[in-house]
Amino acid sequence: MQFQIFIENIKISLEAIRSHILRTILTVLIIAFGIMALVGISTAINALESSLAENLQMMGSNTFTIRNRSMQIQVGANIHKAKYYEPIRYRQAMDFSKSYEYPATVSVFTYATWGATIRNRSLATNPNIAVIGTDENYFATSGLELQKGRAFSNHEMAMGTNVVVIGFEVAKNLFVNKENPLDKFITVGPGRYRVIGVIKEKGTGMGFTPDRQAFIPITNARHFFSRPNMTYNINVMPAEITNIDDAIGEATGLFRIIRQNKLYEENDFDISKSDQLLQMLNENTKNIKVAALIIGLITLLGAAIGLMNIMLVSVTERTREIGIRKSLGATRLNIRNQFLVESILIGQMGGILGIIFGILAGNLVTIFTESSFIIPWAWILIGISLCFGVALLSGIIPAIKAANLDPIESLRYE
Repeated sequence: MQFQIFIENIKISLEAIRSHILRTILTVLIIAFGIMALVGISTAINALESSLAENLQMMGSNTFTIRNRSMQIQVGANIHKAKYYEPIRYRQAMDFSKSYEYPATVSVFTYATWGATIRNRSLATNPNIAVIGTDENYFATSGLELQKGRAFSNHEMAMGTNVVVIGFEVAKNLFVNKENPLDKFITVGPGRYRVIGVIKEKGTGMGFTPDRQAFIPITNARHFFSRPNMTYNINVMPAEITNIDDAIGEATGLFRIIRQNKLYEENDFDISKSDQLLQMLNENTKNIKVAALIIGLITLLGAAIGLMNIMLVSVTERTREIGIRKSLGATRLNIRNQFLVESILIGQMGGILGIIFGILAGNLVTIFTESSFIIPWAWILIGISLCFGVALLSGIIPAIKAANLDPIESLRYE
């Protein structure tokens, strides 16, 4: 019986909404705008975090890096400025690699160039290929897997042989018609290199991808791509991820000795964990999420006022209808619930529309970051809950007013 009454209330509410379609649309759009701001900003932030997390997975989830500069990140007015130190010399990096006794995998690498063009006969890549000089451990510490071929051998590292491991996109552009790139010769910078491996496809996130990189022995990079103040980076991957803080402490002490830092001096190098950038982003986006919530609440407050006004006008316009329903046996509870259901329906229509617009607007970020489509389930639930609360608060006063109308006076109403 109660269920039938509830269904009847929904039918009556939908009929009332259709009869005043223009003002209903305006109120729904106001509600939708507030929810769109809330869901859209949150979705965009989640998309950025997801893209960054995908990039960090490329680096290895339990890896930290020693280098001569810190990271710089800016979100809004908050800026973490990068600090620059003296370049890390090849001998310093190698001394660390040989002396670090903590259970871990250590690799040394350097960026030979950021804008190389790689050629295979008449085929050539765009001049945006990063050439990295690495050792045999770099692929493990960077979370890279070989799709074909192998990594560098000890002999190739010692002799600085002209061999190269190329990214997936480089191989696709230079070797068409499913040609096997292994043991083929390509031109990298000033020399010809034999391809010994191809990295498994990783995809692009925030503009960075190993698919557009080429890796040569670090000894070869020193010979053919040497430049003044060339700096070297060190990746360290502890054997146990739970021990990463201990490993960082051990690495800090050792590298301070190698760099000859005095006791009273700060470190003249930076150690960053692979998830540090994500933590910094989370800290900086907290205020943005709060601002989005405030914007959404202010907009919903305006929507609540408009919705209450609609419901009060609706009560006045349907006074005779209320009188007829009461004369036919409708109770005060039935009348009150009818107007509450109508208010909630309008609120949820605005909420659903706002959620759809918010998800679409927020996911525009994924087009530029080339990350996966994001559906923020938590914020969707928050948006639906807020709309329900706004509709309930906006509809309760008009619903009580309608329930308390005198049936005789209502029937006389013109």
